Amino acid sequence: MTTPLPASVDETLALLTRGNYVADRSLATALFLALKLKRPLFLEGEAGVGKTEIAKVLSSMLGRKLLRLQCYEGLDASSAVYEWNYARQMMEIRLAEASGGQDRESLAADLFSERFLVKRPLLQALEPGLAGPPVLLIDELDRTDEPFEAYLLEILSDYQVSIPEFGTVHAPEPPIVILTSNRTREIHDALKRRCFYHWVDYPGAAREREIVSVKAPQADARLAAQVVGFVQTLRGMDLYKAPGVAETLDWAQALVELNQLELEPSVINDTLGTLLKYQDDIGRIQGSEAARILTQVKTELAATTAR
Repeated sequence: MTTPLPASVDETLALLTRGNYVADRSLATALFLALKLKRPLFLEGEAGVGKTEIAKVLSSMLGRKLLRLQCYEGLDASSAVYEWNYARQMMEIRLAEASGGQDRESLAADLFSERFLVKRPLLQALEPGLAGPPVLLIDELDRTDEPFEAYLLEILSDYQVSIPEFGTVHAPEPPIVILTSNRTREIHDALKRRCFYHWVDYPGAAREREIVSVKAPQADARLAAQVVGFVQTLRGMDLYKAPGVAETLDWAQALVELNQLELEPSVINDTLGTLLKYQDDIGRIQGSEAARILTQVKTELAATTAR
């Protein structure tokens, strides 16, 4: 049975909430419009802010198959779209030669039939599913080369793939397409024009505390508030790589495992590796700077509580 798509922005927010995804209304609006108008949604933002998770939540909550294409430099059609099973084709040729019962034209046509076609995520996404069209996640598109972006244009505009030896494969109903980018390079305008766009920013303190309460409910409320305050302060500093929401959750869960009810300078120094991923950043924050930030965070939280 096909789960219906949300019929409004409020229903989209509710769907994300049921999937334990804490979203703001602007993101829910962009997602609702992309689903309603059957357009790809291009999500851009810093690493670790929850772009990939949206596709996972959609797949789970709508009961759709999730097809994930993890992008990387040098990605090509044989890894992303399709390739022919050359080993099986060679076996078929040898069997035909041994039997001598098949003419060359029919053999050639048979060799490039669907049973020899190895379907990769982009081609699989064009196939109908029992629960409805799948969710296609094209993750970290900025890691690929520009020629691959050009290849995506046909898929994202017409939801079809042209295979010279086989023909054109067209989706009877468009898949739900989510593209993500960490903006390590600019994506070409031609591809962006085929999508709806949304920038996924770091959350504010209140929303990040809500995210921690949903994703790491074991964390004490005081600890969660201090963790979020500390992370929010770090994001305002000139670090090589500011921590994302994913790192906030990792740190909160690590502190829970250490039975911490609140932050302490020594524990911060010992666990900074779960929060920061570059030694220069860790070296800058460890010690007196971590203690200063913690004192500042506790003072601000005490002032907020006293109001």
